[in-house]
Amino acid sequence: MKKTPRDIKSQRLYLRAPLSGGARIALERGQTNYLVNVLRLPPGAEICVFNGRDGEWSARLRSESRKAFCLDIGELTRRQPPDPDLHYIFAPLKQGRIDYMVEKAVEMGSGRLRPVLTQHGQVSRVNAKRMEANAVEAAEQCGLLSIPSIDAPVALKALVDGWAELEGGRRIIFCDEGSEQSDPQAILSALEPSRLAVLVGPEGGFSDEEQRLLRSLPFVTALALGPRIMRADTAAVAALALVQAILGDWRNASPYH
Repeated sequence: MKKTPRDIKSQRLYLRAPLSGGARIALERGQTNYLVNVLRLPPGAEICVFNGRDGEWSARLRSESRKAFCLDIGELTRRQPPDPDLHYIFAPLKQGRIDYMVEKAVEMGSGRLRPVLTQHGQVSRVNAKRMEANAVEAAEQCGLLSIPSIDAPVALKALVDGWAELEGGRRIIFCDEGSEQSDPQAILSALEPSRLAVLVGPEGGFSDEEQRLLRSLPFVTALALGPRIMRADTAAVAALALVQAILGDWRNASPYH
């Protein structure tokens, strides 16, 4: 299939069902409400659909009754690219802040969201369904085809204790406002190529004990984010942008993914 630029004008909808040409997929009540009542799309309207596995497809809205609608799947418009390999590890934030953070992490190319519990964290639980909904919305709005996986929260020490065995060479970029090295570009540029994870702590920062632990680990690199103290959700955007620009997929940016 010839590559074509992503369609930024058409409405996009995430579906859980398998996608293939000629398939007919019944819409859930919420999906019907969104397309018919919120967007006010008439029967016969064309949209783009994706499920995170089978690429992006054209689809046509069909009315089966006054309240029942379905989608007729047409042609494949974009093949499914490899899932992003960048992990985002974060201390859970209060609602609203975590919504924003999840949305931006997905837009920045995070392929796995990993909540971690820290000593100064103010939130110990996450709403995985809400996080997934925010991730799906970000993917729909930004033309992405992959939905990140979302882990259950784990304690920071448990995460790093099993890291070397489970992650096989993935390096953690640890956002450390106390780092003695102040040039983030120089720090990242000096690293050997490897799979990566970005770690951002809670609003109150990492404890002294946690900072000593992280700085002692050979697979962790401390990264300062400049002279200003940032909120955790702002730090997420700054750190992910730096990593993607210097080490990640921004270096090979393409309009087709």
